[in-house]
Amino acid sequence: MDINITLERPEGSPQSGPVTVGWFYHDDKSSIMMFPPERVSFRGANKGHSKSASRCPGVVQLESRYFLVRCPYDLHIGFARDDKGQARLVNRAGDRGGVRSGKLGSILHLVNEAEWRYPDKPTVQLGLGYCFVSEEVCYISQIDSFAHYRPVPLPGTIFGGRFPIHAWVRPLMWAFEWHDTTKDLILKRGDPLFYCQFEADGPDRPVQVVEVERTPEMERWIASMTGVASLMNQTFSLFRASEAARPKNLLVRKG
Repeated sequence: MDINITLERPEGSPQSGPVTVGWFYHDDKSSIMMFPPERVSFRGANKGHSKSASRCPGVVQLESRYFLVRCPYDLHIGFARDDKGQARLVNRAGDRGGVRSGKLGSILHLVNEAEWRYPDKPTVQLGLGYCFVSEEVCYISQIDSFAHYRPVPLPGTIFGGRFPIHAWVRPLMWAFEWHDTTKDLILKRGDPLFYCQFEADGPDRPVQVVEVERTPEMERWIASMTGVASLMNQTFSLFRASEAARPKNLLVRKG
């Protein structure tokens, strides 16, 4: 038996239905190889028994609120230091890899050592270009894909993050903190990278994620936020101004 707990809201009010979250690629370059975000679900799970975990309302409610982003690349990366002690990434796949060594730096880079959280744990960032946006108050939380099993555990942890997508739009990246640099970082195309969770004005509201157009109005709004993290600290202080500049009727469904 499914259990749905809802809070009373006025019929027809903007908050009475699902929260609509739009997503798009920040750049169309190579976007054909990217995977669309998908709601977390586990096909083939046992649902024959009434007490099966796959039929538990608590489990179903939890999993239905996460959206999965998959890795678009095959990567086999090592960490090393050169003869001057400078940290660097090593393409272990070499000529056998799907990503040419000359192109690797355009998608994956090692964060400046002075910016690592810990001196012995390098930070690596994988550019992805997914953007999420909403017309009503909504926060995104980027977290590890904890419900998906990895046969080969990653040698570190991912950086999470949380910010309001109704006031701030930026391309998501996958940030990795390398705890054991004696082990390589191996990612396979199609592997789960991270989950996105969306929070609106109440814990009971469902979320629908739809692909939207990068309209001229959207492009101008995003341009006003682009690059500011390199120009000032505490960009959260700009959220109010950015929200005030947000165009009306922002979400135009693609297709």
